Amino acid sequence: MKKVAVSLLLIGYAFLANAQNTVCFTVQSNPKIGVTAFSGFTKYVSVLSCFEIYAEPSIPDSIVLHAAAVAAELLDNDEDGVVDDILIKTELALSEAMMPIFSADGSAAENTFFNNYMGGGVGAVLYLYEMDPSSTGYWGADATVEEIIHTINGKGHAIVYPAAFSPGVGSSLMSVAMDVARGGQFLTIPTPYPGSAWYHYDDTTCDYECMAIEYFYWSEVTNMGILNDVATCSGIANEWEPCSPTLFQSTDVLMYNLITDPQYKIPQNAPDGNYCPVALGIQDEIENFDFDLFPNPVSGLLTVRLSEESDVTIFDTRGKLIRSYNKEDGDLKIDVSSISRGVYIVRVKNKVKKLILSK
Repeated sequence: MKKVAVSLLLIGYAFLANAQNTVCFTVQSNPKIGVTAFSGFTKYVSVLSCFEIYAEPSIPDSIVLHAAAVAAELLDNDEDGVVDDILIKTELALSEAMMPIFSADGSAAENTFFNNYMGGGVGAVLYLYEMDPSSTGYWGADATVEEIIHTINGKGHAIVYPAAFSPGVGSSLMSVAMDVARGGQFLTIPTPYPGSAWYHYDDTTCDYECMAIEYFYWSEVTNMGILNDVATCSGIANEWEPCSPTLFQSTDVLMYNLITDPQYKIPQNAPDGNYCPVALGIQDEIENFDFDLFPNPVSGLLTVRLSEESDVTIFDTRGKLIRSYNKEDGDLKIDVSSISRGVYIVRVKNKVKKLILSK
């Protein structure tokens, strides 16, 4: 991570001083405390308007901020204060992607959450005992990078770029690459794996799609260099062999070419738990802005209520621009009767909302 001087724009942010870590986010109170599923959480961070962190009261702020920093580094890998891929940001925001942090497996907050949660934004969870801000992403010490990558990939890349990253059997470039890495297309765990395999995950509770999400993670962190030390290589050899970037590039050619293809904007730099770009002060102003859509669903006249002058754009779910407007504060009226019915995305500044057009 590049080191950035702190500017006056950052006044008002909470700084985490834990070893070398500096995180320019603020731990806030839970905005959904009245929702039963979320009632066990008291701590909250919104990461770049598209990824949320929720934590139990016993979770130290330093841990909450660590998760926020890792999520931000993965989404904004060049650390300019802006999510690298607007399509991924939009999809994560629409699904309300989140990372819950629990004190322990089976805690009261976890039971309350999963007994009542009806959303689709959870791809993984974190527990306090598996998080260590002083060893960001290090295998066996800090699972933060792994679980947040799983969520971003599963709730983002697999949906936005299905031809490349769908985890279904034979459904994408990634699944084809995984079949090569496993020595064949296995729907159950082979005993043993072929000698040619370099990815031989053996958790019998993990189906093919689960295997693909795990494969995506191993490939990303290997390419980032996170696994490139003797102890880690030895510890993971029973599951994953090409632990250095150089070995990964020469061994897993298909997946290396896929995750380094610039069109997909897969993060290439390893998170280190520090996130404090100068632009974040400006980003905070954007996050404090909001807008309203009504009625929604709509078939005729849509009203977009703005609090200040803004550009308003409408995209389809594949990212194609449908309409664009500029409006001062107040209400923007849009006749949407000529647009085909379906789901669309309305973007104002750095905020996105789902729009449903009905007929």
